[in-house]
Amino acid sequence: MRIHHLNCGTCCPLGGHLFDGTSRGLLRGHIVCHCLLLETDAGLVLVDTGFGRKDVRNHGRLSKFFRTLNQPQFREEETAVHQVRALGHDPRDVRHIVITHLDFDHAGGLEDFPNATVHLTAREKEVADEQRGGAFVGTRRYAPWQWNEVGSWKLYPMGRGEPWMGFDAVRDLDGLPPEILLVPLAGHTWGHSGVAIDTGAGWLFYAGDAYFFHGEVGSPERRCPPGMRFYQWMMEVDRQARLSNQERLRQLSVERRGEVSIFCAHDRTEFERLKPRAPIGRTFV
Repeated sequence: MRIHHLNCGTCCPLGGHLFDGTSRGLLRGHIVCHCLLLETDAGLVLVDTGFGRKDVRNHGRLSKFFRTLNQPQFREEETAVHQVRALGHDPRDVRHIVITHLDFDHAGGLEDFPNATVHLTAREKEVADEQRGGAFVGTRRYAPWQWNEVGSWKLYPMGRGEPWMGFDAVRDLDGLPPEILLVPLAGHTWGHSGVAIDTGAGWLFYAGDAYFFHGEVGSPERRCPPGMRFYQWMMEVDRQARLSNQERLRQLSVERRGEVSIFCAHDRTEFERLKPRAPIGRTFV
């Protein structure tokens, strides 16, 4: 398996350093939409998709509230479909997409791969279809037109997984290699999940939006800028579940350091740490 780290959407949210913890000043921050492209014997697999081409070409498709708050840059060259081509692949060879959740900044690229099978928790699809994403952001966080061209869904029930590193993981995703696991991490959304990948040289654990800042894992104590803390609070649907899962991720990052590499969807520091690596892992036989 070869693994590529892609930034499929740069955002410059208001608040600068108070939001992302690394930018200079307070005007604008810098966060990413960290996605993965996996080269497997089952074809190309995307993990999340960031913003899509239609989002880039028509900004009004997305909530004005979130466009104002997050200041997405909408760059065509950052779309997943553009980067798949830049890596020398045909986008039609993307056979599967694993989605952590259907928020607008994770699902925008789905319509650029209409022939791909989309894998996610059944709970996430149910809530997104009903626009029940939390009282304040429920009608803003989901953009159903981003996935209305998906022809094949594979939905997995939460709470019926097998043990993995202290979590319940969905194994045997239909049509995908057994090295790819779906790990339910509810809290940010009702059906939110992470994706664990056995590279052959250790585990990569993409936690999606279960946390947002690199200081929230890697040590026993949580560290997070106030703006990002507020954003997580604003977007959560179940605070107890979110904080509990985040604590378990933090514990895993300390106890299995060197064995499991955990990263989230929007932290630029984590993306820059992982992006320069050459593709890693092994070929499936």
